[in-house]
Parts: sequence; C-alpha cells; structure tokens
Amino acid sequence: MTKPLEGVRVLEMGQLIAGPFAGKMLAEFGAHVIKIEPPGTGDPLRKWRLLHEGTSVWWAAQSRNKESVTLDLRSPEGQDVVRQLAAQSDVLIENFRPGTLEKWGLGWDELHAINPGLVMLRVSGYGQTGPYRDRPGFGVIGEAMGGLRHLSGETGRTPVRVGISIGDSLSALHGVIGILLALRHRDQNGGAGQMIDVALYESVFNMMESLLPEYSAFGAVRQPAGSSLPGIAPSNAYRCSDGKYALIAGNGDSIFRRLMELIGRQDLADDPALAQNDGRVKNVERLDAAIADWTSRHTLNDVLASLNDARIPAGKIYDVADIASDPHYRARDMILDALLPDGTPVQLPGIVPKLSATPGAVNTSAPTLGQHTDEVLDNLGIDTATRNAWRARGII
Repeated sequence: MTKPLEGVRVLEMGQLIAGPFAGKMLAEFGAHVIKIEPPGTGDPLRKWRLLHEGTSVWWAAQSRNKESVTLDLRSPEGQDVVRQLAAQSDVLIENFRPGTLEKWGLGWDELHAINPGLVMLRVSGYGQTGPYRDRPGFGVIGEAMGGLRHLSGETGRTPVRVGISIGDSLSALHGVIGILLALRHRDQNGGAGQMIDVALYESVFNMMESLLPEYSAFGAVRQPAGSSLPGIAPSNAYRCSDGKYALIAGNGDSIFRRLMELIGRQDLADDPALAQNDGRVKNVERLDAAIADWTSRHTLNDVLASLNDARIPAGKIYDVADIASDPHYRARDMILDALLPDGTPVQLPGIVPKLSATPGAVNTSAPTLGQHTDEVLDNLGIDTATRNAWRARGII
C-alpha cells in the first residue's frame, strides 16, 4: 500500500528529540529518512535513559524506519557529502544552535541555492532571529519560557516540570506541520521550497490556551492549581475509598446535571446558579466537596463504572504498567511488539495519527550506528578506497 509520504526524501541532521522526533513521524508515513550521526558516538540519545547492550531502548522507538550514516560535519569532506545529499532531498531537518550550519557552509542560503525545492526545518530554543537566538535552549527551558512550568504543580510550592521533554516533542509536531504545509505549497505553486523556523518556547506558548488574552483583558496572571482546571468546573481528581483517584470532568452543562443526579445531589442539579460554567466556577469548592464526599464512599472501579454508565467523562491515572496491560491500547495497535538487535523482545509505542486508507507503519528497526554509511555514500559515487581513507581519518 502506498504511504502518504512515499517518495519524499528527508535528510535528518538533528540530535536527541526535537529534530529526530519530527523525522520519526515522517518515516512512519513513508518518507525515506537518512539520519546523519557523528562517527564513533552517534546521536547522544543512544545513551539516554535505560540501556540494553549499551544502547538506549528509547532509540528503538525514536529511530525506527531510518537509515544511519556517520559523518563528521566539521570536515570539508563531510560538509560536501551533506551538500550532495541535500541536492537530492525534499526535506532537511536540523536542531543545532542557530549559526552552526552557517559556520559549516550548510546554511539555508547555501543549501537553497543548491536545491531550490528544498524544505528546511530548523528547530532551536529561541528561533533563528531575535535577541535570544544565540542562547542554548533545551525543552525544559522552552517549557518555562512558554508559560507551562509556571502553571505546573501545587499553589505556593516549587513549580514542577512535566515528566517528559514535552517542549521538544511539541516543537517536533509543529515542525512536521510546517513541513507538510511547505511541501503542499511547493508542489502546488511552482516548486520552490522554504525554511521553517520553529522555536521551543513558541511551540509551548502556542498551547497556552487563554493565558495571554486573559492577562491582556483583565490583568489576570493564572496560577498553578494542582489537579484542578481553573475557570472550568467541576474538573478535578477525587480520592476514592481505596485511596486511588478518579479524574472526573463534569464541566459540560448537561454532564454536570447528570453528575449531580448520580451522586444524589438533586439540589445542586436543579440550582439555576449552577446551570452554566461561570456560576459553577464561583461555587467550585462547594461542588468539589460534594463530589469528593461521594467518591470517598466507593472504590475507584465502582466510581468509574457508575460514571461511565451515566455518560460522564472520567478515568483513572495510568502508570506505564496500566498502559501496557490495557486492552484498549492493544486493540488500537498502540503497543507494538518488536525486537532489539540481539533478539530481545521490546514493546514500542504505536503510530499516531491513524489514517484509514494510508496508515503509517514500522518497516525497519532502528539502525545500528553507521549501518547505511557505505550504501548511501556508494550511491553518491564515493568509491570504496575513498570511504576507507575517510574511515581511517574518522570522517565516517
């Protein structure tokens, strides 16, 4: 079956998460992705988190469907290979600090001159312009500057980070959107590519919903609120009799009424002051107390069963063991069985989004370091003797 990005050639020059996650998504939907890695060490992600036989199991998820080519980008020979690959590519992905590629003679102007149809995704902490462009920036810094970290945690306590590098992944998703838009424009309007400038902090800020309009209109600075959802009620985590928590979102008008009837509070269901969200927000502590009183008298499973029967959005807080054993994840192919290079079984996340006619797929496992170097360079006409000389000098 033809995949939606079949025939699209991608050169991935990024490391860690923000650039490579974008490359992963493109590869899952059919793009041919060649990943450039430093000789000897490779992408630092190979050594992040928990390792198996010296390589991160994260690598198996992040780099599936890609080809690995080792190349010293600081060398003239390595830079020339990049130019040759860029000339044949539709997309180039990089997430170095702004100015790094220009220092190597591989900036947008140089590569666009070689290949006018090239689409170039550049992900960085603060973007390619502006007074902060030269600052180093990781996902956690983008999360803080974008406004997310200020809202995380409990009131009056140290703001906490989300347990993953969400700023990097959000930037990658915005990058993929940009790539698809640029490819569409190129193919519909005469073949010209363009540069996509994605900043980590802007990708986070784009998710901040009403944060800025509320500040500009009312001077309101939203504060962390723990498990609740400020300004939308009722929506919180409620402790059950077995010590577990139920997440209950009873904030729709009709949903709220059904919730109050379920917990035996017809008085609250019939109160006209609570019929809409603004009235409920003014009485949120009263509503949370009523719901918590009900959940405290029932186990989590009983609470969720009752809420589900009443068509009230609710759920439990999943850890990874819950995820791995959940039949719904399996039914929707969100847990895929795979093998590490030595044959060890491993489970990997499934593919999102799900397309009905041209779904994504995992066709090849994550490559070993430099697995495709000789093949790719041979296709460029670089002979064996030259490759051996380069290998001896550490260029590949």
